[in-house]
Amino acid sequence: MKLRLDLLEHLTDEDILEEVLANNHRYKPEPNFSKTGVGTLSPASTEERAQEEARSTARIQRAMGRLRQTGRANDKQSSRSTKL
Repeated sequence: MKLRLDLLEHLTDEDILEEVLANNHRYKPEPNFSKTGVGTLSPASTEERAQEEARSTARIQRAMGRLRQTGRANDKQSSRSTKL
């Protein structure tokens, strides 16, 4: 899969929060969490991986839509000629 770095600037806080909450149940803090700040992430099931793929696809589509919207605005502004 190709990493689309151009879409990163179109992520919103809601996109990130959605993924965090979807994986939060897998996180298991260590007993010394307050001292070390570490924990473990339990493995995902096949069903969870399928759901993750669906969320990822939806997130990419939303980001591409935002990219198209901002791209159109930029195209309209850049199409004006400043020459007289």
